[in-house]
Amino acid sequence: MSPSTDIREQREFASEIKFLVTPAIADQIRDWARGRLAPDPNATSEAGDGYQITSLYLDTEHFDVFHRRGSFRRSKYRVRRYGFSTAVFLERKLKTRGLLAKRRSIIHLKELEHLHSAKPGRGWPGYWFHRRFLARVLKPVCQISYHRTARVAMSQNGPIRLTLDRNLRALPVDQLWFSPEEGTLLSPDQVILELKFRCGLPVLFKVLAEEFALNQTPVSKYRLAVTALGLVPELEGEEPTTITQTKSLCPIS
Repeated sequence: MSPSTDIREQREFASEIKFLVTPAIADQIRDWARGRLAPDPNATSEAGDGYQITSLYLDTEHFDVFHRRGSFRRSKYRVRRYGFSTAVFLERKLKTRGLLAKRRSIIHLKELEHLHSAKPGRGWPGYWFHRRFLARVLKPVCQISYHRTARVAMSQNGPIRLTLDRNLRALPVDQLWFSPEEGTLLSPDQVILELKFRCGLPVLFKVLAEEFALNQTPVSKYRLAVTALGLVPELEGEEPTTITQTKSLCPIS
């Protein structure tokens, strides 16, 4: 919920809902948000609310995270970088009862080599991540990058955040290092809108949903990338990995 480069290790549980919109509608929502929410304090760009995100997503040899098997269903592990910074974040995104929490630690880019060690080093900020990396037998699977516009505000229930992610690209990787390649463009005609908040849906977001007739869409960037790259075959009975609108937002009255 806090700005993109907040280095706090623990983030409280929050709700996150997603939508898919066309680039034209995304531009309108961006302008709408710029008139009502503040820019992310750590963002750059001319408007002061944009930045590039690149993440390395981890999974097992049998893609247990992708297939949501057992305890792998609740959490994702990734290494995230903002722009071309030499600081990177080791992250675990945990979902429980529809709410999301994040744990993250900041390290220097060169410290990624520590994850190649067979024994985690106590005292290293990434110790907790390294332990899980080894215990779950994780490996880098793909790199996902995109440009994000982020606006924030404070509601009566705490901070709220609106982000628009576009130019989503992915490429397969097998090393814990960021590739300069852009990769495959995913869904060029759609932009991912995410709303983050605590407790109930804020009034401001209710107004947004009503004004733009938004439909909630359960979309995972990781699942979309893995499928588009052909890393695993889609299985019958599994939740669709294409990003199509599926249901209306919770009541806005």
